[in-house]
Amino acid sequence: MLFNSLTFLVFFAVVYSLFWLFPGWTGRKRLLLVSSYLFYAAWNPPYVFLLLASTSLDWWLARRISRTDHVRRRRALLILSVLGNLALLGYFKYGKFLLLNFTAALAALGVHYSPPAPDIVLPIGISFYTFASLSYTIDVYRREVAADWKFADYALFVSFFPHLVAGPIVRANRLLPQIAAPRDPTASQVGWGICLFCMGLFGKVVMADYVFAPMVDTVYADVGRYGAGDVWTAVLSFSGQIYYDFAGYSLCAIGLALCFGFVFPDNFRYPYAASGFSDFWRRWHISLSTWLRDYLYIGMGGNQHGAWVTYRNLLLTMLIGGLWHGASWMFVLWGGLHGLYLAIERAMRGVSPAGSGRHDSADWPGTLLVFLVIMLTWIPFRAATPAVALDVLRGLFAFTRPNVLYPSTTMAQLLGIFATLGWHYAQRDVSLESRFGQLRGVAQTAVIAGCLIAVFICSGGEQRAFIYFQF
Repeated sequence: MLFNSLTFLVFFAVVYSLFWLFPGWTGRKRLLLVSSYLFYAAWNPPYVFLLLASTSLDWWLARRISRTDHVRRRRALLILSVLGNLALLGYFKYGKFLLLNFTAALAALGVHYSPPAPDIVLPIGISFYTFASLSYTIDVYRREVAADWKFADYALFVSFFPHLVAGPIVRANRLLPQIAAPRDPTASQVGWGICLFCMGLFGKVVMADYVFAPMVDTVYADVGRYGAGDVWTAVLSFSGQIYYDFAGYSLCAIGLALCFGFVFPDNFRYPYAASGFSDFWRRWHISLSTWLRDYLYIGMGGNQHGAWVTYRNLLLTMLIGGLWHGASWMFVLWGGLHGLYLAIERAMRGVSPAGSGRHDSADWPGTLLVFLVIMLTWIPFRAATPAVALDVLRGLFAFTRPNVLYPSTTMAQLLGIFATLGWHYAQRDVSLESRFGQLRGVAQTAVIAGCLIAVFICSGGEQRAFIYFQF
């Protein structure tokens, strides 16, 4: 059930109407819990039991952890939670990947092994809800969060449908207190929530799917046919597609939650205006980058044990972050490159202020350079195989091949990405809400009406799922 589908709009209209008809907060919470499980069941009904099992295990283990002061027992219970969550991810998300690589390793040693082809369907959103649930048990172990929540409240925290399948990864200490206390959405919250949802749909349907995606799909399907101009346009276009697709989803999720009175954290803050690579990760997929920082990077020692250990921790964190995105060495390569950039930037920090996050009107060349590197690093993220990635890299310099696509075809993509860069650069220190609030009422209405009209015009044809649904 996609946010950009008529089915979802009907689902939301029914749930939201019932939400206001239910008299008490307990009844409203139960409605949201049941609705969230129905929302998840729409993808693959049997996997509802997987979601329930993961939720039950971590809720029970967290309570056991909180009730004992025995250090070894607490640590054993935490390890059980970690292993349980990683086992789910390992089997469903990485089982086939591990088996194929094991078979290839044996073949390299001269051992022929032909296992039966695994028939594993990836549960949608498993990476997101396991990370949310796992962070809860870790926080309870650290005594940063209480474990006395009702099971129904905790189950709603994990499964709440706006963030269930693609985030943001909302922490327990942020969402559980909101679930426990009655929510009474104000008119301003509902209004801003609807505005965010409309803007998110515009980003997904118009910018990601209509403007950028066709160009990306066309060129990446047969890179060898296209000249350098076409390939550069496709690479630029994917930078726009991945941003508007995922940022669009995040805006929809944040807006939907706000309509029910729940406040989610921002997940994107104009990432293509980053002044450095650490600044980029303070702006891109913020809920994941902060999760990796707090539970992985700091857990390995962070920057407390010397420069080389810090570089190692940065690289390992980003390698694992890349693998989190999918069972492919291409994602690992993408994450490793970002880890390398962060390590180099940190090593140069004594010489250059790159990545400090401080901005002035003269730093645009550095910002443009950072974007260029990030744009090129999206190539292994988008390419299905190393061979395709190499073809794209070669295509960037295929100046002797004629450009197949006419300038009129590529104009929309180039205008779209350059407008995005200018918008990010101009707005990078101002929140979307404050900027929108500065507009007059007529202008606000015009913006939202324009978004809806554009969505209606561009919504025909193939309906694309959000890219991050596969993660």
